[in-house]
Amino acid sequence: MAGAALALAFNATAATLTLGVVQRADDERLAPQRVALAYPGQPGGPAAEAVEMAAKESQFELDAARLRVVVDVRAARSADEAKTMLQQLAKAGAAGVVLDLPAGWITAAAPTVAMPLINAGESAETLRQEGCRPHLFHTLPGERMRADALAQALLARRWTRVLLLHGSSADDAARLAQVQAALKRYRLTPVAVKAFKLSADPRERDLANPLLLTGIAAGGEYDAVWVVDSDGEFARTLPYRTALPRPVVGDAGLSAQAWAPRFERYGAPQLERRFSRTAHRPMTGFDWAAYMAAKALLQAALEQAAGPNAAQVLKALSRPDFTLDGFKGVRLGFRAWDRQLRQPLLLTDGVAVVGSAPAEGVMHPKNVLDTLGTDAAESACKAGL
Repeated sequence: MAGAALALAFNATAATLTLGVVQRADDERLAPQRVALAYPGQPGGPAAEAVEMAAKESQFELDAARLRVVVDVRAARSADEAKTMLQQLAKAGAAGVVLDLPAGWITAAAPTVAMPLINAGESAETLRQEGCRPHLFHTLPGERMRADALAQALLARRWTRVLLLHGSSADDAARLAQVQAALKRYRLTPVAVKAFKLSADPRERDLANPLLLTGIAAGGEYDAVWVVDSDGEFARTLPYRTALPRPVVGDAGLSAQAWAPRFERYGAPQLERRFSRTAHRPMTGFDWAAYMAAKALLQAALEQAAGPNAAQVLKALSRPDFTLDGFKGVRLGFRAWDRQLRQPLLLTDGVAVVGSAPAEGVMHPKNVLDTLGTDAAESACKAGL
């Protein structure tokens, strides 16, 4: 009876901390057939699972601060729905929202609210550059970060001549531009840039033939093949099918990820096991990003002596000394110029983690983590951050 009375008294006096999650309804990326293929860099389940785990793990600190956390999960079918949901969460007093939405939806919805938003599901550079916002943060690494990580890995192995293969979608074109920028930054040579096309038309079969695409006639000798394939169907069959015996990187072979289930350092196995018990599947980079987004909002809220509000949480997240433990060996914080979470990236072939980036020997005048992604001097963000 005494315990029940104490619990009732706590619930009566505890302030409510609301974390919003707005994710995609009927997410094509999570179709069972696609998830089963486990393409590199693809999500394995809804973002809400990682957010709820983060909230549960923070329960002790929340109880000590007399805070009761509520995770409000909503699923949007359009940019307009996402906009309405964000406005509703802001009106309800949410401390912040974790987003797993397409870039276009975020661009349309983010300006309609002032509370902190943390993007955990979209790697498009436009959100971090021209489409940046002072209250829009990112825990998922951007495409430029992933490209820089692989470029550093190639340079470290002296694989300096690169054959680029890419698909024909708009996403492929945008991501190819980031790869080319990374090659230029690290002075790697693109010997040729070739487009592939998957087609049921027999007359176009050669457009997806790995031997023809990677032959010497493609542009001369090369040290590695870098494939840009947002869909993943072509890339998954490319390793071991190239005309020359060369490594494949990018969307197959060696890839740069925010997380890998078999990372074995810095407490990562324990985090992986906790997530696996909760979600009954391995943790992906998207799950890690959602987990870190929730951890960031919770930590920022817990720093407030009084009941936290969205403005206080935003101020805490924006501080230069605000850092998080991301199970990667270093403290992680948000960049001032684009609100991207600084972080090492893991280099993996899908079976093991074979390295990490930044690579050993890469240098930066202020923070070596800023060798991954757009640096301050290059940033196109004009949001007055």
